[in-house]
Parts: sequence; C-alpha cells; structure tokens
Amino acid sequence: MFPTVREVLALSSVRHGAPRLVAGEAGLDRPVRWVHVTEVPDIAPELGGGELVLTTGIGLPGADAGLRAFVDALVDVGVSGLVVELGRRYVEGTPRAMVAAAQRRGLPLVELRRATPFVRITEAVHALIVDAQLTELRATEEIHQRFTELSVEGAGPGEVLRQAAELSGCPVVLENLSRQVLGYDPAGEDAEPLLAGWEQHSRRIRPAGRTAYDPDNGWLVTIVGARGQDWGRLLLRWPAAGTTIAAGGAGGRVDQLPPNRLTILVERAASTLALGRLIQRDAEGLERQIHRTLLTALLEHSLPVDEVALRARALGVVLERRHLVGVVVRPRGDGPAGTGDAASWAGNGVAPREAGAIGWPGVGGWPGTGAVGGPGGTGVVGGPVGVGVVGGPGTDVTGGPRPDAGAARLRDLAEAVGQALRETRLVGLYSAVDEQAVGVLLALPDPAAEERALTAFAAALRRLRPDPAPPPPAGPLPRQRAPLAAGSERSAPPAPGPERPGPAAPGPERSGPPAPGPERPGPAAPRADRVAVPAGSAALIVAVGAGVASLRQARHSLVEARQVADAARRDRRDLPIFRLPHIGLAGLLHLLREEPRVQTFVERELAALLAHDARHPRDQLVDTLRAYLEQGRNKSAAAAAAHLSRPAFYERLARISRILDVDLDSVQVCLSLHVALLALDAVRRS
Repeated sequence: MFPTVREVLALSSVRHGAPRLVAGEAGLDRPVRWVHVTEVPDIAPELGGGELVLTTGIGLPGADAGLRAFVDALVDVGVSGLVVELGRRYVEGTPRAMVAAAQRRGLPLVELRRATPFVRITEAVHALIVDAQLTELRATEEIHQRFTELSVEGAGPGEVLRQAAELSGCPVVLENLSRQVLGYDPAGEDAEPLLAGWEQHSRRIRPAGRTAYDPDNGWLVTIVGARGQDWGRLLLRWPAAGTTIAAGGAGGRVDQLPPNRLTILVERAASTLALGRLIQRDAEGLERQIHRTLLTALLEHSLPVDEVALRARALGVVLERRHLVGVVVRPRGDGPAGTGDAASWAGNGVAPREAGAIGWPGVGGWPGTGAVGGPGGTGVVGGPVGVGVVGGPGTDVTGGPRPDAGAARLRDLAEAVGQALRETRLVGLYSAVDEQAVGVLLALPDPAAEERALTAFAAALRRLRPDPAPPPPAGPLPRQRAPLAAGSERSAPPAPGPERPGPAAPGPERSGPPAPGPERPGPAAPRADRVAVPAGSAALIVAVGAGVASLRQARHSLVEARQVADAARRDRRDLPIFRLPHIGLAGLLHLLREEPRVQTFVERELAALLAHDARHPRDQLVDTLRAYLEQGRNKSAAAAAAHLSRPAFYERLARISRILDVDLDSVQVCLSLHVALLALDAVRRS
C-alpha cells in the first residue's frame, strides 16, 4: 500500500534536491508510511514507525555520541529513512559519525545537496500514500465482488485458486490437513520447484493464528473450513520484498508484511472454498475430484503427462519410475451403476429376471411380463403381472430407480475401491470413469508385485463391495399368466405322446419348464446375462489391463481394462480378475463393435429376423434362435431353457428358417448366426 524509500527518491520533488544515498542501501525497499519534518534530537518518542524523517540538522547534537544516539533512537522506533538537507548546518556533507551509525544499523541516509522546500516532498509522498490507499480499497472491493460471484456460481476449487492467483499475482496452494496438495496455481511460475517436497516444506510453515504470515518461509496462510470443521489450509507465497536490521543490533530481521488486501484475498478465497464444500457435501470430496481430473487427463490427453505426474506426486501418489496397471471395477448389470446389478435386487428377494428391473437386459422383451418400459408392457409397476413388486433398493414409487440412485451407488463403489486400496496398502489414482465403472491406476514398485497386489485388491474389494445382499431365491417366483388369444400356440398344452411323458405346464410359453423326459434331461443352466448373479464376488467385475512401465503408456492400460470390463459382462465365469485373454470371442466382438464391417455382418445375417420381431413384439424369435444356439443346437434342451413345449419350439425354428432362408441343421450356418448374435449384443451394449 505504501511507497518505498526507493520510490520516494525517484519523485521529481526529491530529485530537485540532488539526492545522494550515503548509507543504508539495503533498506531502500522499506515502506514509507508517512513523512515527518523535525529539527529536534528527541523526536523518536513521538514517532510510530515507518516515517521518512526530513531535517536540516540545525537542532541536532554537535558531538558524535549525540549523533549516534539520534540515529539509534530513530532505528529503534522503526523509521524508514533519514533525509538531511545540506547548506544550513552541514555544508560539506553529513557528519561521518552519523553516516557510520546509519550504515551500522541499516538505516537509509540521504543527503539533499540543493535547497528543497520540504512541503513539496511531503505533499508528493502523501499523495502517493493516498493513491495507494485508494488502489488498495478498489482492489479489496474487486476481491469481494469476484469471490461473491464465485460463491453464487458454485465455482470449483480450480477456478477459485485461479482467481486468487490472478488477483494477487502470487502462487497459491490448497492442501488438506495431511499436507497433501488438493490444488494449486503457480501464477505463471514453474510449478516443479513450488511443489517439490511439499509435505516437508509445508510442515515447516507454522504461522501464529488462523490467518497469519510466516516471514521465515514467506507464506501467508489461512485455515479452510466451516461449522467448526477445518479440512485444509490455503497458502499464498509472499516472500519479503526487503529486510532491515532489527532493533537491538545487526543480524536481526524485520520482514515486510504482505499488504492487507492479500490477507483479505486469502480469507475470502478460503471462505468460498469452504462454502462450495458445504454446498457439495453429498458429492465427492476434493481428493477424489483431483483423482478424477488426473485419470480423465490421462484418458483424454487434456493435461501434459509431466503435469499429471507432478499433481499426483503432490497428492501423495508417485507415478514416476513405477510399474503402472490400469484396473476397471464395475457391476455386471447393464443399467446405471447399481440399478441393474444383482446386489441391488437380491435384497428384495426377487431375481432380476422375475422382477421388473428397468434396464435389465431382456426384461422388456418377455411376452406378457408387463415390465415397465418393455415393449408391449401392460403397465404393471415394478415387475411382471402377478408379482406385485414395487421397487427395490434404490428405486422410487414407480418401481424404477431413483434419479440419484445410480450416482449414489457409483460413489459407494468408488469409496469401496478407495478403502480396498487403503486396506491392501496400494498406491494409485482412482475415480469414476463413466456412469457405471470406477477406474484405478495402480503404481507398483516392480512388475513382480503385480499379481499379488491385484489378488489382494480384488479380495479386499469384494469384502467391501457396496450393497451386500443375500443371494436371490433358488426358484422362480410364481407368476400369473397373461390372457392369450384363442388358438394361439400357447392356449393349450400339447397332447401326451411317445416323446411327451406328461403334459407341459399350462399357461404362457415361458411360465415353466416342461417335465424331464428321455430327451429332456432338465432345464439347462439359465443364461448368465438374464439371471441374477449370486451376491458376492460375481456381483462385481474387476478387469485389468496390461502393465506398463511409463506414465505415457498408462492410457493404453486403462483403455484395455475398460474394454475388458465391458466385454466381461456376458461372461458366465466367476473369475476374481478378468484380463484380455479371458474375454474370448464375445470380448473380441465387443472390441470391434464400432467397426462398420462387423455391423454390416450383423445386418446381413439377422436383419430379416430383427425386422420380424419389431413387427411382432410378442414373438421375439431372436430369443428363440439364441436359446437354440446357446444349447449347442439341442432342440430339447433349448425348448426347456426357453420354457416352451417342443412342438411350439420346433414351429418357431421352422419360422426362423423360413424368414432367414437358412438351414438351421447346418453347423456353418449356425456358427455364422451365433457370431452375429454375439456381435449384436456387443453393438447394443456399446
């Protein structure tokens, strides 16, 4: 706010007196709070510090000891400098004793070799001070206005720090209570030296008070928090512009304090950060936001790799010279995280196939189920006709998931991933990478530790998985049959015959399996993508990419892990960890799902059948073909798996053969159709 002695000497009113510095050059950057004219030797008790003293020397002592005492008294009260006009008392120059005393105490001593009206100097300096005060007031007003706007707009920490650095022109750092950097803005400086060894450096910064300046380290610090809960510190670097010799002799330091506007700035910035955290108290914490920013930067190349490494290291995650492994964790369900997975429905005692879980694959395609959102549904809330299930965990009164249920479950999954990392003492970045999955970039000491670390992480994660729930009931829930049109293939059971030891269960085609017989060993195992996977390890997929030795290659590992996780959703096996070799043909087709030639192949093979199902939503012949191919072309097993009588199933196969104009007894034809169905699933779930 105040001009320095150096700036005062540059004023035209002072230059008119031909000033010459004779001592105390080191103190030229001291601020001048006021200008005081005196001709008496005992003026020191009347001063408050920071004054520039002007004198002609008429009333000063003649003895050297008196001159030394006069200088010492001025320094003891903290004056900024002493200006002596020559000509009235001292003609040739300032006495040597005064010069020596000023030099010893670091007090700037200036001679005016030409007569100068002191009033011009005082007017000019006081005008500078008033202008500086007005500038300070304007800056303070801008600070208040800027941070008020940021608070109203709900600006994130990054924007708050950017504005603080812009307004102050100084580097700013936001840290948590563990001295880990949550955010920073170097104000145009090099960030590497700013953050190097940050935790150790930060622990040496110990200001006295909630907002205070530490002159030894040059940081202005304020506590960040609200409602009695502090969670971090905001630091602004303000190294002293100059030092003087302290009272009591040489060797002491008196550092220039930062201007008052900077204190106001850091306090307003801290309050804006605290308010933003209160508003977003249900959202992810700042640490996880930084993790998400860095992972996103690696995936999207939005930040230089060196900056990602620097920010991660400041957060306590060292990524340089480490073996890096990308991991993606996601539920097996296809809907938003938690809405279609087994765990979210198992606790309701209803398997997803039986309940009307919105977004569960294949539910809407069941004839007669009436699942909400399914084609041809009858509007029965929450499940098929007769079940009467209204919602489940994370659902609203309409039977569908609450709008925020997916986000909440994704946060739960991210917290479980973080806890698993802490339990296994693994280091890495982790955050949600999309609406369904949490990504992790593990930093391991060497490749030999990879398998052991991943096994421990997967085991810990499954112990901590969100929404633990008992497995679904072993048998299907009873369902009321939907009314059928007279003469339909499901209106009456087939008559007993040589291949029919007993009547098929009455009702809809899928209301129950036929009784076992010579060619009917019993219903085949239900398909993995249509049934509830038992709660436990199978509820989550832990997919791993290939390990890499450089942060620049980390994106490859993360992308591969995400692709493996997506492809593994249709895998029936309960593997603790999925890697690229595990995902087989379905995984390969998933990786190629955006390839136009794959999509063209699907259309060429299945277009006629898909068009038929679109015109006749109650038929769903694609599901019939799928059951036939998944059961290895065993018609009896396929009919049982589809809950159809064999005559009805045979009739459907004949219709499929006519529609596609193919021979379903041909192995080559069936292989081509099976690959097309797998590719169709991959395209639909992309």
